[in-house]
Amino acid sequence: MSMLVSTTVNGDSMEFVCDASETLLDSLRDRMGMTGVKEGCGTGDCGACSIMLDGALVCSCLVLGAEAEGREIETVEGMSDGSKLHPLQQKFLEHAALQCGICTPGFLIAAKALLEKNPDPTETEIRYALAGNLCRCTGYDKIVRAVQDAAKVMNKKGKKA
Repeated sequence: MSMLVSTTVNGDSMEFVCDASETLLDSLRDRMGMTGVKEGCGTGDCGACSIMLDGALVCSCLVLGAEAEGREIETVEGMSDGSKLHPLQQKFLEHAALQCGICTPGFLIAAKALLEKNPDPTETEIRYALAGNLCRCTGYDKIVRAVQDAAKVMNKKGKKA
């Protein structure tokens, strides 16, 4: 059975038709063109498909597309402001905190979720917040350093505002 779903993705109202059993991951990629959301495992174990759903960090492979009805979704595509990268994106580049890129969108969304709740996390808090995301290429030190550096930049901007 197909259904029409109305939702908000990265601040834009969107509608899509999906099968009742289709995951939100597949709806985002196949129906809405949000290909930054990656499928790594399909079981909620790797974090590559992480998104924000009504302000909560979730694995989109574990949510049905139909469950997006009337809800707000944020994907990695919504992080930048046009061509201006979000500080987390910029610091991931500067710290070479990525290689193949499959895990990167999930790490970015998870890190953003952390910094929105805790703008000055300790290294342990960062590692804990990112524990649901797996990387098979880089190791985690560069990712943690990038998040720490982004937090500093974001805190400086916040204090000036």
